Amino acid sequence: MQSKALAPEYQGALTKLSVNSSLTDVLAEGIRHLKEAERSGSQQEVARCGLAVAEAHRRLGNVAEADRAWKASYRSARSADDLGAMAWALWSGGTLARQRGELRLAFRLLGLAADMGKRGGDIVARGYSLAGLAETGRIQGDYRTVAALHEQLLAEARARGEARHTVWALEGIAQIHRNTGSLDTALAMFEEAAELAGNADDQRGRAWALRGMADIISLRDDPEAALALLAEAETTCREMNLSSALAYNHKMRANVLFRAGRYEEAREGYTGALAEFRAMTEPRGEALARLGLVKSLARLGRDRQETATDLDELRRTLGRIGLLNAREMVDKAYAELGVAPVGGSTAEEGRRR
Repeated sequence: MQSKALAPEYQGALTKLSVNSSLTDVLAEGIRHLKEAERSGSQQEVARCGLAVAEAHRRLGNVAEADRAWKASYRSARSADDLGAMAWALWSGGTLARQRGELRLAFRLLGLAADMGKRGGDIVARGYSLAGLAETGRIQGDYRTVAALHEQLLAEARARGEARHTVWALEGIAQIHRNTGSLDTALAMFEEAAELAGNADDQRGRAWALRGMADIISLRDDPEAALALLAEAETTCREMNLSSALAYNHKMRANVLFRAGRYEEAREGYTGALAEFRAMTEPRGEALARLGLVKSLARLGRDRQETATDLDELRRTLGRIGLLNAREMVDKAYAELGVAPVGGSTAEEGRRR
């Protein structure tokens, strides 16, 4: 039996906030209660309220503010000797590091968070931190390593009736299936996630599931149905001020248009998404939007040498970040667009060296 979705990152005086609360409201409430906690002298409450502030800033794309907030939350938790609060702060910092494309740091912080959660007896913090490790590996493209962890976390979430975590795990496994070619399985899991999120009133989770469904439906040559799903998801993203989710929604919309051969519309979509990702310092999204833009411009008649130069730069960027799956997408783009690396060697040769 799945429960209604909860937001365990909203703690202390902020537990009344819903998983669907607007992030601007979360930030305002978090700052208000943080000031009250600072006046009271309770370092434990400062840490708990500071966590909500950090998460609101992160999801709104305020990277510098989020970085300061999670570190301040950790310091307060440490001074209060609250291992659970320390775990949550490290989880927030690790999630921010992944968002910024700092995958090594993300693995380190999330690993520390999982250990701290275990030592402090906070099974939810530990679960979220393990989920963060799994998601970081999945985004990197290391499916073999993290697929089993995704399945384990899904089983644990189902057993505890945690709807929000169940939705997350379903979406993660669905994405792995999508990226490895099992489209029927992926679509079924995205559909289950969307239904479960809707029943649990997890609007954020449902928006991400709709995006996944739209992706696969678009691959099956039904662009109008895919665009309708993305429009529904966009409404939620705007209502909750989900900056990152909205940018990825716009990038996916451009993907759908590109696949439908509507290259000028796709170019406009990728350009807009690129600006959104740059504004929130999210290099993974920025690189993916750049790749889409390069492909759209190539289809619109751009010079082949300029296309190849951009693809070379993108491949280096993605390799530096450690996004293996996205780098393979660039490799495929050379052949798709009929261009060769400027250096003269193929991407495959580069991998063999």
